[in-house]
Amino acid sequence: MAEGERQPPPDSSEETPSATQDFIIPKKEIHTVPDMGKWKHSQAYADYIGFILTLNEGVKGKKLTFEYKVSEEAENLVATVVPTHLAAAVPEVAVYLKESVGNSTRIDYGTGHEAAFAAFLCCLCKIGVLRVDDQVAIVFKVFNRYLEVMRKLQKTYRMEPAGSQGVWGLDDFQFLPFIWGSSQLIDHPYLEPRHFVDEKVVNENHKDYMFLECILFITEMKTGPFAEHSNQLWNISAVPSWSKVNQGLIRMYKAECLEKFPVIQHFKFGSLLPIHPVTSG
Repeated sequence: MAEGERQPPPDSSEETPSATQDFIIPKKEIHTVPDMGKWKHSQAYADYIGFILTLNEGVKGKKLTFEYKVSEEAENLVATVVPTHLAAAVPEVAVYLKESVGNSTRIDYGTGHEAAFAAFLCCLCKIGVLRVDDQVAIVFKVFNRYLEVMRKLQKTYRMEPAGSQGVWGLDDFQFLPFIWGSSQLIDHPYLEPRHFVDEKVVNENHKDYMFLECILFITEMKTGPFAEHSNQLWNISAVPSWSKVNQGLIRMYKAECLEKFPVIQHFKFGSLLPIHPVTSG
């Protein structure tokens, strides 16, 4: 993404809600294709993509073993979910977590569910449970653990891909770890995009890099030549630099996920990620 397109993270001191804020149970607002205009101009879209890009910058050039701090509020999250004075926010925030593990009726999972988990993390930032200082930990500790759980579910239950484009899609289930994973590899001294189709390179480096962990999982789940079952990724391996890969994946994520009605029709909006038009600030 071009430098001018990047959106700065919200100032947590201004965004953190008070204990008296009226939290609401998020609900669907995108019912028809024309409603997509409301989404693309909404405060929710601006906050969500801003959050994704903030984390993208935070993990740039860092390994999964990177030393990072976790704020005291995030430690409290483990025990109490959110601080007592923000207990009213729990029902609203919890909706996104519930939406993030796939559909129990269809037994499917896809990028819309992944987006719900990212929205869950975004909401935790907006209420001050997580902070901008936690951005590396949000990706490497929390989101990466989420990926591990979802991969286990995919292996155990053979979940159907939700909204997959098959061989023409980037991946059957995930998108964000490819964005953040490519950011990790920007300016790497020797690993280039062409190397991720090399089995030896993947096996030796996947524990440090999210992108390579995704490639390893794909090769474990699929058989046959990589160029046939993952054609989009095969094409990406020809891109000359990780920064180009990263920029292209951000554009692709907006076009193929955030601007697709079948994905966004399931997104829910509340007081933290509202459907009203974005406010300039």
